[in-house]
Amino acid sequence: MKYMLLIHAGAVDENGGAAECSVEDWMAYDKEVKDAGILVSGESLADLVTATKVRVGQDGRREVTDGPFAESREVLGGFYVIDVPDLDAALDWAARCPGARGSGSVVVRPVADFGA
Repeated sequence: MKYMLLIHAGAVDENGGAAECSVEDWMAYDKEVKDAGILVSGESLADLVTATKVRVGQDGRREVTDGPFAESREVLGGFYVIDVPDLDAALDWAARCPGARGSGSVVVRPVADFGA
Protein backbone atom coordinates (compact mmCIF):
# COMPACT_ATOMS: atom_id res chain seq x y z
CA MET A 1 0.00 0.00 0.00
CA LYS A 2 1.24 3.49 -0.79
CA TYR A 3 1.70 6.09 1.94
CA MET A 4 2.76 9.71 1.72
CA LEU A 5 5.15 10.98 4.36
CA LEU A 6 4.69 14.76 4.65
CA ILE A 7 7.78 16.24 6.27
CA HIS A 8 7.24 19.30 8.46
CA ALA A 9 10.16 21.25 9.89
CA GLY A 10 9.43 22.92 13.21
CA ALA A 11 12.62 24.97 13.06
CA VAL A 12 14.66 26.02 10.05
CA ASP A 13 18.24 27.23 9.85
CA GLU A 14 19.50 30.36 8.05
CA ASN A 15 19.52 28.44 4.74
CA GLY A 16 15.91 27.29 5.10
CA GLY A 17 16.86 23.70 5.96
CA ALA A 18 15.64 21.64 8.90
CA ALA A 19 17.68 22.73 11.91
CA GLU A 20 18.01 19.29 13.56
CA CYS A 21 19.43 17.30 10.65
CA SER A 22 22.18 17.59 8.08
CA VAL A 23 22.33 17.08 4.33
CA GLU A 24 24.22 13.84 5.07
CA ASP A 25 21.28 12.63 7.21
CA TRP A 26 18.93 13.16 4.28
CA MET A 27 21.29 11.49 1.81
CA ALA A 28 21.54 8.44 4.09
CA TYR A 29 17.74 8.23 4.46
CA ASP A 30 17.26 8.59 0.69
CA LYS A 31 19.69 5.71 0.15
CA GLU A 32 17.93 3.60 2.79
CA VAL A 33 14.46 3.92 1.23
CA LYS A 34 15.86 3.33 -2.27
CA ASP A 35 17.86 0.29 -1.16
CA ALA A 36 14.78 -1.13 0.58
CA GLY A 37 12.88 -0.89 -2.73
CA ILE A 38 9.97 1.04 -1.20
CA LEU A 39 10.49 4.50 -2.72
CA VAL A 40 7.79 5.54 -5.17
CA SER A 41 8.73 9.23 -5.27
CA GLY A 42 10.03 12.00 -3.09
CA GLU A 43 10.97 15.63 -3.38
CA SER A 44 12.29 18.44 -1.27
CA LEU A 45 10.36 21.68 -1.64
CA ALA A 46 12.00 25.00 -2.50
CA ASP A 47 12.24 27.79 0.05
CA LEU A 48 8.92 29.03 1.46
CA VAL A 49 9.40 32.51 -0.03
CA THR A 50 8.85 30.99 -3.49
CA ALA A 51 5.38 29.74 -2.50
CA THR A 52 2.19 30.96 -4.15
CA LYS A 53 -1.26 30.31 -2.70
CA VAL A 54 -4.37 30.15 -4.91
CA ARG A 55 -7.97 30.38 -3.69
CA VAL A 56 -11.14 30.49 -5.75
CA GLY A 57 -14.09 32.36 -4.27
CA GLN A 58 -17.74 31.41 -4.62
CA ASP A 59 -17.95 33.88 -7.48
CA GLY A 60 -15.32 31.85 -9.37
CA ARG A 61 -12.67 34.56 -9.15
CA ARG A 62 -9.11 33.47 -8.50
CA GLU A 63 -7.13 35.08 -5.67
CA VAL A 64 -3.36 34.64 -5.76
CA THR A 65 -1.09 35.45 -2.80
CA ASP A 66 2.69 35.43 -3.25
CA GLY A 67 5.36 34.63 -0.71
CA PRO A 68 5.25 33.12 2.77
CA PHE A 69 1.77 32.56 4.08
CA ALA A 70 2.21 29.98 6.80
CA GLU A 71 0.40 31.01 9.95
CA SER A 72 2.59 28.79 12.09
CA ARG A 73 6.31 28.27 12.42
CA GLU A 74 5.98 24.76 11.01
CA VAL A 75 7.03 24.52 7.35
CA LEU A 76 6.19 21.74 4.88
CA GLY A 77 9.64 20.85 3.59
CA GLY A 78 9.03 17.90 1.31
CA PHE A 79 7.55 14.45 0.95
CA TYR A 80 8.16 10.82 0.22
CA VAL A 81 5.69 8.36 -1.24
CA ILE A 82 6.56 4.84 -0.17
CA ASP A 83 5.01 1.47 -0.97
CA VAL A 84 4.97 -0.75 2.11
CA PRO A 85 2.74 -3.59 3.35
CA ASP A 86 0.81 -1.67 6.02
CA LEU A 87 0.50 1.38 8.26
CA ASP A 88 2.86 -0.05 10.87
CA ALA A 89 5.63 -0.29 8.27
CA ALA A 90 4.89 3.27 7.08
CA LEU A 91 5.09 4.55 10.67
CA ASP A 92 8.42 2.76 11.13
CA TRP A 93 9.85 4.47 8.04
CA ALA A 94 8.43 7.83 9.16
CA ALA A 95 10.17 7.45 12.53
CA ARG A 96 13.49 6.85 10.75
CA CYS A 97 13.11 10.03 8.68
CA PRO A 98 15.47 12.85 9.71
CA GLY A 99 12.52 15.26 9.49
CA ALA A 100 10.86 13.55 12.47
CA ARG A 101 13.65 14.65 14.81
CA GLY A 102 13.44 17.42 17.39
CA SER A 103 10.85 20.04 16.51
CA GLY A 104 10.05 18.37 13.17
CA SER A 105 7.31 15.87 12.40
CA VAL A 106 6.24 13.49 9.66
CA VAL A 107 2.55 13.13 8.84
CA VAL A 108 1.68 9.71 7.38
CA ARG A 109 -1.28 9.52 4.99
CA PRO A 110 -2.44 6.60 2.90
CA VAL A 111 -2.62 7.34 -0.83
CA ALA A 112 -6.15 6.79 -2.14
CA ASP A 113 -6.51 4.11 -4.79
CA PHE A 114 -9.55 5.01 -6.87
CA GLY A 115 -8.89 2.15 -9.28
CA ALA A 116 -9.64 -0.50 -6.66
